[in-house]
Amino acid sequence: MAKNKKFMYGIGEVRFGEKVIGYIEKGSWDWGGTKPEKTNVEAEQVPTAPVLTLMQKNGTISPTFNLIQLDYENLHLALGGTLVGTTGAYTGWKAPTNLVELRDKCEIDLVSGQTVRMANATMMANLGGKLTLTEVSKIECQLTANMPEDGGAPYEVFDTPEETGA
Repeated sequence: MAKNKKFMYGIGEVRFGEKVIGYIEKGSWDWGGTKPEKTNVEAEQVPTAPVLTLMQKNGTISPTFNLIQLDYENLHLALGGTLVGTTGAYTGWKAPTNLVELRDKCEIDLVSGQTVRMANATMMANLGGKLTLTEVSKIECQLTANMPEDGGAPYEVFDTPEETGA
């Protein structure tokens, strides 16, 4: 498919830290977040419009999505807890017994050729969906783009580096 970087579309791969997050339910990705906040200053002498707008806060992103590839590694990645078994041959997963705080960088490669990076993201998740023969269970995830410790941008969009290979 030809890439058109004048548009942002399609989820290619999502990484939290260095780990690839599995399949994401079709149509479930929503950028979420909040709109910018402002305060309008009104004057008695000007009844038709504010005389000044004071900016309070920039807009944010807080993506939500449903992870549907529920292997043990993905359960651990999104929910914390403990893997059962040995690396590469896990036989189970146990839910966490303490408060879970999952923070790391997060990168979303888009089919359109861009990458969205949150340098300091928090992931919150819960097991959800239904357990039927017509749909799969899912992990309902929410990411929050936090301010990085170095004070840099909470998120950025850039051209996805082209893979080099033989």
